[in-house]
Amino acid sequence: MRPADRLTEAHTKVRTLQVPEGVRTALSRKLLVVTAGVKHDLADAARRLDGSMKDLGEGRSPEGD
Repeated sequence: MRPADRLTEAHTKVRTLQVPEGVRTALSRKLLVVTAGVKHDLADAARRLDGSMKDLGEGRSPEGD
């Protein structure tokens, strides 16, 4: 799957989560950082997205929040 498609899917998942607004905001910000990083280092952005999606799938909140 293309990185753009994966990011779109990730943003959709975050928008539909039943979590407090602060958690949703933090997750969205993490995804925005990944989105910006795609322009500079695709491999690093892919790793970050994988980690974020794994955390999301396992129910973990963003670090530091």
